[in-house]
Amino acid sequence: MALLRYCCLILCCCWLMACQSAPATVPLEFAPEGDIVQRALTYQLTQSQTRLSDQLQTSPPALAISNIQVKQIEPIVVADLPAYHLTGQYNVTLTLPRQTVTQKQNPFEIYLQRQSEGKSWRLLQREVSNDQGLQWKSYLIETD
Repeated sequence: MALLRYCCLILCCCWLMACQSAPATVPLEFAPEGDIVQRALTYQLTQSQTRLSDQLQTSPPALAISNIQVKQIEPIVVADLPAYHLTGQYNVTLTLPRQTVTQKQNPFEIYLQRQSEGKSWRLLQREVSNDQGLQWKSYLIETD
């Protein structure tokens, strides 16, 4: 009798494990298009240039990003919504008051997440805090 109970218990455990839902998958078909990637990179670079300019007490340079090459797209899930981890490189032209500088093949790593309604994208930035571990900050990517 104990053997029968043990077998039933094993079968129930196997059945329950089989019924668990599979982890959510993020299809690559919904990955961000090139203009979203460019807008996200422009936003990220503008923010860092603004912080630097504030420290140097100068005006931030005008910038233009070109030749974006996405090398890898990794689908992930953040806060129960699909997101994408993109890596690659880009060129940027900075227009300063007295000169124009072009930097080629700058590496990038960004996280983009489509919002639940599917009409907008957010740039995600990882932030590690000592008390709460990994957290995400998100910024709306403006579209026309």
